[in-house]
Amino acid sequence: MHHRIATLATCNLNQWALDFEGNLKRILRSIEVAKELGARYRVGPELEIPGYGCEDHFLEQDTIEHSWECIVELLKGNATVDMVCDVGMPVMHRGARYNCRLFLLNRRILAIRPKQHLADDGNYREGRWFSTWKHVGVMEQYDLPLPVRQVCGHDSCPIGDLVLSLRDATIACETCEELFTPLAPHIASALNGVDIISNGSGSHHQLRKLDQRLDLMRGATAKCGGVYLYANQRGCDGGRLYYDGSAVVYMNGHLLAQGRQFAVEEVEVVAATVDLDEVSSYRGAITSLREQASDAPSIPRVSADFGLCLAADTTALPTAPREAFYHVPEEEIASGPAAWLWDYLRRSGANGYLLPLSGGADSASTAAIVGKMAQMVIQAAIDGDATVAADARRVGGYREGQELGTPGEFVNRMFTTVYMGTCNSSRETQDRAARLAGQVGADHLDVRIDTVVAALAALFATITGKKPAFRADGGTAAENLALQNIQARLRMVLAFFLAQLRLWTRGRQGFLLVLGSANVDEGLRGYLTKYDCSSADINPIGGISKGDLRRFLRWGAHNLGYSALADVEKAAPTAELEPLRPDAPPQTDEVDMGMTYEELGMYGRLRKVARCGPVLMFRRLLVMWRDTHTPAVIAEKVQTFFRYYAMNRHKATTLTPAYHAESYSPDDNRFDHRQFLYNVRWPWQFRRINELAEQLVDRPPPAGKEQ
Repeated sequence: MHHRIATLATCNLNQWALDFEGNLKRILRSIEVAKELGARYRVGPELEIPGYGCEDHFLEQDTIEHSWECIVELLKGNATVDMVCDVGMPVMHRGARYNCRLFLLNRRILAIRPKQHLADDGNYREGRWFSTWKHVGVMEQYDLPLPVRQVCGHDSCPIGDLVLSLRDATIACETCEELFTPLAPHIASALNGVDIISNGSGSHHQLRKLDQRLDLMRGATAKCGGVYLYANQRGCDGGRLYYDGSAVVYMNGHLLAQGRQFAVEEVEVVAATVDLDEVSSYRGAITSLREQASDAPSIPRVSADFGLCLAADTTALPTAPREAFYHVPEEEIASGPAAWLWDYLRRSGANGYLLPLSGGADSASTAAIVGKMAQMVIQAAIDGDATVAADARRVGGYREGQELGTPGEFVNRMFTTVYMGTCNSSRETQDRAARLAGQVGADHLDVRIDTVVAALAALFATITGKKPAFRADGGTAAENLALQNIQARLRMVLAFFLAQLRLWTRGRQGFLLVLGSANVDEGLRGYLTKYDCSSADINPIGGISKGDLRRFLRWGAHNLGYSALADVEKAAPTAELEPLRPDAPPQTDEVDMGMTYEELGMYGRLRKVARCGPVLMFRRLLVMWRDTHTPAVIAEKVQTFFRYYAMNRHKATTLTPAYHAESYSPDDNRFDHRQFLYNVRWPWQFRRINELAEQLVDRPPPAGKEQ
């Protein structure tokens, strides 16, 4: 007997919802590369044929029909010859729509495996479109569509809870969410002696999340043994999520191969050579596993006369274990949104971005991310990626044969920044904006909008006979706020005007997309003007906290080559919408908000992640802040937050589509579903908080605690 040595491949694919032609091209390329690497089994991402993000398009029969048409194309050619291809698509069976994996081999469909557990939390709504396969251990026959029968030569194939049994190996699969379930399918598969378990996934990036995903796979194979192949989408497939790749191969608790988490390349194949007999040996050494396996219910098997393993005289050696690689959060902020921006830009048909650059932390972070995007694009082109190079040429409007040049030169062709100052703006923010734009390479404009603001104020005075004044000049709070808001809204109008015509003024055709730069904390608190510069085409930092952005600025100053970011980070955040007066302190965000950004992050996580209403948040903070604040102060802080949150929740309905990166995002579109009209007094809840605070008032505060 010889050892069962096999080379297996998984992949990261940059699929796009409903882009059947492009998706099929990328699938075929991944299969081609897998074969070049010597693999005889290839697994791809979840729903890779239509794209994971089709959402309500899954309800359309067209989506299933076109998916089957792609299967026909896969079977017609040589892609499946001597290669088990594990692909994902929706399938209708007996009146129910399933999220399925299809096993293809030698121009035949071996089996279909429907997903048993759907993702319906957070950003996911799979139950809206798909049913779960509820028949555990049951396999039925699926009648194939006529065009498929004509190509594959058979009328039906098995569908259900099944294992693929080859001459020398067994394969089973689970799909994305199933890995995260308490009773994951890989457990039953392992107890049935399955050698290889695959997972075609559609998992999005969230800061500090990758270790959780890899720990689950490491733990699964350490506990149950076996080879685990994980495939994922990587890129923006048409929505707010960035699928973050990281295809991996694990065996018996050890990582053998790992793909990149962030990249602008469309196809990455990750392969490993494994000794399947090591799986049997590993499992056989665990007494409890053997005992449970001996009593485990059998999973139906589909046999295929195909050898997965290499020849007996192979000299191939198994892949050695390696350590997992993780980006620090600052690198995640730089690379994830940058790759998302690139996908959105090239697929939208636009020719670049325009950013209102204020010299503050948020817009500076956005500018740095665009710079990082350019660095990734130019490096991929240098490395020989023809697709990236072609997209860059179109976006940048290059002439035939013209070199792409440096990242800074590319930025200058596709990125315009504009500082829109008023008499309330400082020279410091103006200089910071200009310096950063120069380091990134942007086409930078420095304009004053006082005349436009004055014209609108004069129009208001003509209409009403009243002239509003700032608070510093004796105006009311309503006047003061209105005069601030009109500055902010006029900046939005000018930004879109410039985005449409800036390339025309530079002698080029095309248009620019406007970038927003409001962070997740400001969206949660509602500390933004409705339809101001937070209103844009897309926002790369709308899911990132202020604290993380400040850390990113410090990191970027040293690692991205933009030293101006350090000066931005040191400055106090300010909107600069009120007049500067010698006898008054300058306007700052935290004073305006009535809370710190650190506190906002705490409120956000408690509200969303910990599912706290006002009273429960108060109780939690009594414990967390017991050494710094009295119950009365905590009660006041909680009530202040919820009062402003309720007053401003309506703004969440108009938030610019933003990169999802944080677990407490207030995104009203798909992630944080709540009403937008509240009773801002919260009478019942606040009364209960006050009662609890009064009950604790007699307790002596610790030394140094705020009274």
